[in-house]
Amino acid sequence: MNSGHPYETLTPDLVLDAIEAAGFMTDARILALNSYENRVYQVGIEGASPLIAKFYRPGRWSDAQILEEHQFTQALQDLEISVVPPLADGAGHTLREYQGFRFALYPRQGGHAPNLDDFDALLSLGRSLGRIHALGKAKPFDLRPALDIQSFGYDSYQFLLDNDFIPASLRESYRSLGADLLKGCDAMFARVKYQPIRLHGDCHPGNILWRDEPHFVDFDDARMGPAVQDLWMLLSGERDQQIAQLSELLEGYGEFCDFNPAELALIEALRSLRIMHYSAWLARRWADPAFPRHFPWFNSERYWGEHILELREQLAALNEPPLVIC
Repeated sequence: MNSGHPYETLTPDLVLDAIEAAGFMTDARILALNSYENRVYQVGIEGASPLIAKFYRPGRWSDAQILEEHQFTQALQDLEISVVPPLADGAGHTLREYQGFRFALYPRQGGHAPNLDDFDALLSLGRSLGRIHALGKAKPFDLRPALDIQSFGYDSYQFLLDNDFIPASLRESYRSLGADLLKGCDAMFARVKYQPIRLHGDCHPGNILWRDEPHFVDFDDARMGPAVQDLWMLLSGERDQQIAQLSELLEGYGEFCDFNPAELALIEALRSLRIMHYSAWLARRWADPAFPRHFPWFNSERYWGEHILELREQLAALNEPPLVIC
């Protein structure tokens, strides 16, 4: 049964027709990749390597915002930084359209997640991020949004309270705890002065493919924000492990870009905002049939109980001393 969601009409045949309309002869092999915000497919091409086709979620970004992302990744590649910008057509256009869907085509980039226990890999990652951020500092995005407390925190918090996702038994706990956590984030951001720059924005290990060096993919969440946003998701383990990892990252980073150490105090606030934004993202996308199918645990009492516990842990973490690199 068709739910009426736009993606329900994005059939394999439509995907293949779109690729062929762009001038490529497919071999009819299509593989859906793990992507829920957009729809991403690997498509076989006759006599050539497969292409990656990203079909943008309708209504999320404007054409101009998507093109800002494309231009940023192309500028990075022009500096021989290993990113994967979209392919341009004969007229130089990277954003394509077919039957109401906007899409972009990318060369397939092989690789595996980086080994974050390998200090040499961390040093290399830091160098690449330093180069990315050196260009990111050169000018701001004109149209893409900023990573801020309002959009990631308050808007997420209010959306969940205004809609029927949180069980009644946990609603007041979420209301009170969320308010305290946002107040703590406000205080932290007020204390730390930083210059927002253009970021990858979602720089977790799944968006880095390793093959002799790191290759950065999926700049779909590129936005303005503090540089540390692209670093903290590469840290794991106990505090002493994170300090050692961060030391290697920043050693490589500092070869190409200055880092403001005051931003380290923002890590737990940024983590808190990501956690709140993620729950609201699932709720906002619940009408997309792919979400109930792939996230069946969401919107259960157990999920919200664990989410509230996680927020409580973050509130405590905000009061801990920040990581310090000597």
